Amino acid sequence: MKKTALMLAAAAAMATGLAHAQSANYAIDPTHTFVTFEISHFGTSTNRGRFDKKEGSVQFDRAGKTGKVDITIDTTSINTGTPAFDKHLQSPDLFDAAKHPTIRFVSDKFVFNGDKVSEVTGQLTLLGKTGPVTLKSTQFNCYQSPMLKREVCGGDFETVIDRTQWGMNYGINWGAPKDVRLVIQVEAIKQ
Repeated sequence: MKKTALMLAAAAAMATGLAHAQSANYAIDPTHTFVTFEISHFGTSTNRGRFDKKEGSVQFDRAGKTGKVDITIDTTSINTGTPAFDKHLQSPDLFDAAKHPTIRFVSDKFVFNGDKVSEVTGQLTLLGKTGPVTLKSTQFNCYQSPMLKREVCGGDFETVIDRTQWGMNYGINWGAPKDVRLVIQVEAIKQ
């Protein structure tokens, strides 16, 4: 009986070790990763923009249902398609890109629905302030890239933040909305 119990304990320890051994590191693929934002323009239309420069890493363990992510976004790379608007967004009124050249999202909490990531909860640092953000997945998948010959994992994530929580108050006193929708498409390549 003791021998069977010891064998079961050893098998469980080996299985746990194997699950942890499946954790892998991934590098954000900037050509398949897009960080965009949307904010209502006084209820008449939607202003949209994106950040063209971003980098980061993901640690992902599908079997263990755990993960970590660290993404940095260059605020000077904001792109709305209108240079004058980009310049205003980079000004001290909004992103203050000269003083705060990056936005950072860090997480060590992935929530799974089966084998798929359903949400990622972490900390967003914007304008020098850090606060909690939960990104909900609208789709998630891993695949073997025929071009790269490596596994690629990623998905589409979104959330709505109150920009005033980070001190971005421009226009609030004359009716500009505080809610901003963030849409993040991310793919990361196994290293």
